[in-house]
Amino acid sequence: MKRLLAGAAALATAFVLAACSGGGSAGGANAGGGAVAAAGTGGGTPTTSSATPTTATTSATPTPTPTPASTKPAPTSTSAKPKPKPTATPKPKPAADPDVPCAAAAAASGTAACVDLSAHKAWILQAGKVVYGPVPMLPGRKSNPTPTGTFHVYSKEKMHLSKEFDNAEMPNSVFFYPGDAFHQGSLSVYSHGCIHLSAGASLKFFNTLHIGDVVQVVP
Repeated sequence: MKRLLAGAAALATAFVLAACSGGGSAGGANAGGGAVAAAGTGGGTPTTSSATPTTATTSATPTPTPTPASTKPAPTSTSAKPKPKPTATPKPKPAADPDVPCAAAAAASGTAACVDLSAHKAWILQAGKVVYGPVPMLPGRKSNPTPTGTFHVYSKEKMHLSKEFDNAEMPNSVFFYPGDAFHQGSLSVYSHGCIHLSAGASLKFFNTLHIGDVVQVVP
């Protein structure tokens, strides 16, 4: 038994020596072998080192291009302040004709008529200024005098027929007092209160005077 154990130990020692020394200089296919041969280029199965290349992601988020600032100039207000309207200077009122004795007719803003009974004259005025006259006229007789005062035209008739005097014709009648008017009539015969004018003068009075115009009769 001791011999068997001793023999086994001797075999084990020889095996270890053979493994460590590589079995001599010419003994094996892998000279200088051992663990070095397994890992080196000399024998054994080469170790394959397979490395999977890592693909780098190059996709980058595009940087937004900054919008350039507006180069347009700020709008300039072109609305100019309204200029103050010039104050209208009132036109001076024309001075009354000193030869016209009718102050009320001269002060009227529109058309007016003036009659001077004693002078047997008549005028037409516009805004105080004489535009026609004086022209000759003949008033009512003493028994039927023409009324004096300031009146207004209230009626006009191209051909009035006087019922009081057998439908006597009174062309171009412009009434300023009940029953009394300017009209075409005799300049040699006094009337019954009306103002007699020539044909041309009566037509001018008829066409110029309007309803509401001032008629002033002075003594």
